[in-house]
Amino acid sequence: MNKLKVGMISFAHGHAFSYLDALLRLPDVEVVGIADESASRVEKVVRERGLTYYEDYRELLANDAVDAVVICSENVHHARLTIDAAHAGKHVVCEKPLGISVEEMERMVAACRDNGVQLMTAFPCRYLAAVVRAKEAVDRGEIGDIVAIKGTNRGSMPGGWFVDPALSGGGALLDHTVHVMDLMNWFTGSRVKEVYAYAAALFHEELQVDDAGMIHVKFENGVFGVLDTSWSRPKSFPTWGDVTMEIVGTKGSIAVDALAQKNELFSEATGKGHHLFWGDNMDYYMMKSFTDALLRGEPAPISGEDGLRSAEVALAGYASVRSGQPVKL
Repeated sequence: MNKLKVGMISFAHGHAFSYLDALLRLPDVEVVGIADESASRVEKVVRERGLTYYEDYRELLANDAVDAVVICSENVHHARLTIDAAHAGKHVVCEKPLGISVEEMERMVAACRDNGVQLMTAFPCRYLAAVVRAKEAVDRGEIGDIVAIKGTNRGSMPGGWFVDPALSGGGALLDHTVHVMDLMNWFTGSRVKEVYAYAAALFHEELQVDDAGMIHVKFENGVFGVLDTSWSRPKSFPTWGDVTMEIVGTKGSIAVDALAQKNELFSEATGKGHHLFWGDNMDYYMMKSFTDALLRGEPAPISGEDGLRSAEVALAGYASVRSGQPVKL
């Protein structure tokens, strides 16, 4: 069987390194090259992995051998890169958030649909073992009907382009709403109809973007949700952050700590503790799920529409912050 040939566009987002490692482990996939305008950003991985480097991503897209691309650029470039890839006939995995406006995300989805290619939003949290088991329990009706979900995706302030609004499109509310909001959408099977949010720079007052956020949502099926999206973990925190949910049903509840599979290391060398995660590699299973779908000719398991439905909640959150009132979708 011919291998699926995949290229990568931009390593601006650190997830790109993990995605590459996952792709290189898949026997039915061949990584054909990396495109990044910053050669220094990918010089080491290109050399160590023996990959072809493209300074201009359009040269990678012009390669007829490429079947699909993985985009890990700054948020502001997601739409342009995805649409160009679609016009070149390449399937796409795009890092979250899918876009920085509803209008551009709609254009991304339409471009991929009109050109007959798949668009998948990078939501690896769907492949965490604790999340998968919780979803199965909910689907079996073990907690009855979902009434409410309380979630957290608290992390450390990432710095770099993430705190430059011209490149990121927003701060913690945009960066950390989308993962757990996607899980809420997935678990409820419903769309958000109303959003009320708070966002501010509380932990790093010098920032041009928010580093603290709380977002409250109402779903069309009556479920309520609340999510802490803050970059509130200090530098001394053992890991980058967390992914948790408490799902309350009419007949029971489920508490999900998605990153609880860990060992604790205390090191004099670093001066702080570390969490060493030993659970399943969510990035590997996400990439395997995407590439398997393409090889079988099936739809991407997490669609562009899924990415849009998650990011539009964060964007409505900013509108709520500006108005001080709930915003209807």
